[in-house]
Amino acid sequence: MYSELVDIQPRELKFTFEVKKQSSCSIRLVNNTYHHVAYKVKTTSPKKYCVRPNTGVLKPNSTCDFTVTMQAQRSAPPDMICKDKFLVQSTIVPAGTSDEDITPGMFSKDSGKYIEENKLRVILISPPNSPVLSPINGALTQVPVYEASLPKDEVLSRVEIVAPHHVVAKDEESEMVDEELKPAAELVDEELKPAAKLVDDKELKPVAQKVDTEELKPMAQKVDEEFKTAAQVAQMVDDMESKQAKDVEELKLVKDIEEMKSKLNQLESKLSEAEVTISKLTEERRLTIQERENLQQELAVFQSKRSGRRAQAGFPLLFVCMVALVSIMLGYLCHS
Repeated sequence: MYSELVDIQPRELKFTFEVKKQSSCSIRLVNNTYHHVAYKVKTTSPKKYCVRPNTGVLKPNSTCDFTVTMQAQRSAPPDMICKDKFLVQSTIVPAGTSDEDITPGMFSKDSGKYIEENKLRVILISPPNSPVLSPINGALTQVPVYEASLPKDEVLSRVEIVAPHHVVAKDEESEMVDEELKPAAELVDEELKPAAKLVDDKELKPVAQKVDTEELKPMAQKVDEEFKTAAQVAQMVDDMESKQAKDVEELKLVKDIEEMKSKLNQLESKLSEAEVTISKLTEERRLTIQERENLQQELAVFQSKRSGRRAQAGFPLLFVCMVALVSIMLGYLCHS
C-alpha cells in the first residue's frame, strides 16, 4: 500500500462571488514522498472554470501551486450553494519525467498503476461590505436591516414578504442583523403573537405553497439539469481524453509497424545479396572442380605417352641374343 502521495492545502476551493466578475483561488500541492509524482486536475464543469496549470510533475519533497479561475456568472446559484466538484489525481512517475511527457494514459486505472484521487468541493463567499444576498428567482436582492424604531405595521408587512425566503450572508453580517433586531423584537413581542398566528394561518401557507410550486421546483429542475449537464460534460471530457490516448497509442503502433517493415525490407535486400554471392561462389567452385578434372585427365594422358616413349627407347631381348650369337660365330671363325 502507498502512503499519501500529495498533501492538498486547502481542501476546499473558496471563491469570493460577485455577479459578472471573475474570481480566483490558489491550491498548493506538497509531495510527501521521495519519488517524482505527476498530478492532473479535473472538474465537473470545465466550461465554468479555468485551471492553470492542470497537469505537472512534483519532484521529491517539493511543492507546486495551481490557480483555479471561475468565469463571470450572470446570477448567483440558489442559496449560494455550488455543487461543482474538483478531482486531483496523482501517481508516481519515473525520475526525469517532464510536464510535456504527461499523457492521459498515465492516470488510467486500467494500467494497474496506483492512482491517488482527492475530491475538492467549491464554496462561494460573499464579498466584504456587501448587502445580504438573498437568491430570489436566481437573482440577487438586498434585504433591508430592521431598526428598533420601525412601526409595528411596517414590521408585519415586511415579515409577510421576507418570511418565505432564505437569507444567506456572511457570519459577521448575520450577527449584526441579529443584534439590531433584538430591541424591536422585545418591544413588539407581545403584540406580534396574535398577528403572527394570523400571518401563519392565512397568509404564510399560501405564500409558501406558491414559492414551493413556482420557484423551488424550477430551481430544483434547473439544478438537476445543470448537474446532469456537468456530469455529461465530464463524461465527454473523459471520453475525449481516452480517445486521444488511444489515438496516440495507435500512432505509436503505426510508427513501430513502419519501422519493422523498413527493417524487414533491409533484411530482405541483404538476404538477396547474400543469395547472389552464394550462387557466384557455387558457380566458381563448379568451374574450379571442372578445371581440376580436366587437368587430371591431361596429366594422365601425358603420363601414358611418356611411359610409351620409354618402352620404345630400349633394345629387344631377341635382338640382343641374335647379335651375341653372331658375334660368337664370327669369333670362332676368326680363330679357326
